[in-house]
Amino acid sequence: MGSALYDRSNDDNPIVLVIDDDPDVREGLTALLQSVNLDSRAYRSAPEFFRSKLPDQVSCLILDVRLPGLSGLDFQAELAKVNVNIPIIFITGYGDIPMSVKAMKAGAVEFLTKPIREQDLLDAVRAALDRDRTRRKSEEKIQDLRTRFDALSPREQEVMSLVASGLMNKQVAAEIGIVEVTVKVHRHNIMKKLGAKSLADLVRMADALGLSHSSGKTERAARPSSHRDATS
Repeated sequence: MGSALYDRSNDDNPIVLVIDDDPDVREGLTALLQSVNLDSRAYRSAPEFFRSKLPDQVSCLILDVRLPGLSGLDFQAELAKVNVNIPIIFITGYGDIPMSVKAMKAGAVEFLTKPIREQDLLDAVRAALDRDRTRRKSEEKIQDLRTRFDALSPREQEVMSLVASGLMNKQVAAEIGIVEVTVKVHRHNIMKKLGAKSLADLVRMADALGLSHSSGKTERAARPSSHRDATS
C-alpha cells in the first residue's frame, strides 16, 4: 500500500464515498478507511447520494450491488447518464459472474464478494483513487488547452484546424484565401500560444480539443490577388 496515498501532507486529500443500506457495513468501512487516514462519506441509498453534493476532489465510490430501490448496477448506469465519472468498487454478498462482468464492462474498478478481505478492498480503493486522480489531471490539462485555444483569433483557430487536418501551408492558404507567408506567421503564433513544440504536438492538441481532421473540399479556385488577405 503506497504511503503517499494516505499521507495528507503530500497528497490531494482524497475521499471515499460509500453507499450501503446496512449500517454495520457502513460503520465498518468508515472505520477501515479512517485507519489508513482516508476521509469517507457514507450514504444509505442511491437517492440520498443524489441529494448530496459530490465533493470536488479525488474520490471513488464503494457501492453495494443490491440496494433497496435503485440497484447498484442501475445506479452505475444513472451516473453515466449524468456524466459523473467517479470510479466504482462494487461489493456484494450475492454476486454472480454475469453480474460482475456487466459491472466491469461498464467501467467498475473491482467487484468484491463479501466477506471482503480488508487488503483487497484497500488495494481496490488505491487503484480507484489513482484512476480518478489521473482523470482529473487529464481534464485539467484539456481545460487549460481549451482556454488557450479560445484565446486564439478566429483566423488562428481556422488555420490550426486546417494544419491539424494534414494540409500543407500552401494548401491552407488556398483554402482560406490568404498568402502562404501569412499562414506561416499564423502557424508560428499558434504554436507559441499553445506551447506546441512540433506539428505532432499541434495535432495531438487538436485531437484533445475534438477538432475535425476533415477540412472538406479544398477550394482551390483562383482568386484575384488583390482580394487575398496578406495580413489577416
